[in-house]
Amino acid sequence: MDQSQATDEDVAIQVQHGDVSAFAEIMRRYQDKLIRYGYRFLPQANDVEDVVQEVFLKTYTNFKGYNSKQKFSSWIYRIAHNTFIDVVRARKNEPVPFFDPDELWPHPVATDDQIKETDNRILRRQLDACLNELELKYREPLALRYYDDLSYKDIGAVLRLPAGTVSIRIKRGLEKLAEHCRLTGLPNE
Repeated sequence: MDQSQATDEDVAIQVQHGDVSAFAEIMRRYQDKLIRYGYRFLPQANDVEDVVQEVFLKTYTNFKGYNSKQKFSSWIYRIAHNTFIDVVRARKNEPVPFFDPDELWPHPVATDDQIKETDNRILRRQLDACLNELELKYREPLALRYYDDLSYKDIGAVLRLPAGTVSIRIKRGLEKLAEHCRLTGLPNE
């Protein structure tokens, strides 16, 4: 099978069967995405590339635990999320909350097709300037949504949050960005 044409899940199965070149394909597909995610997660870090290499090492050593019935991108982003959280805790740059009221009350889930691609491009440019001003709990879902184009369901799988909580964090994050950075053209989530 031509790895460049295969789905992520198919390539992951090849890795599980011992194909080292398939893992190189996984790294090729995800390196830039995870570095971009890392910089959004750890904005002041100068070693994000090293942390992403640690993510790949953890991914490779845990490949036997990957269930090919689940979406591969959510699985690897979850590993990245956990690794980045460990780095944040170790550096004590930002507190990682143990209690979050957003998770206690259900919220309606906005549909993914409410936001058009042109709105996303405009917002991405504006986000570049102000995203690091937000708390991590808002910065992370915004980065996954607007930089990596993950759905609310996939973001929920990465962050282990209900889609309603993801929706409200994105909404509140956009509101905070609008307050602090005077962004224009924010989508109404």
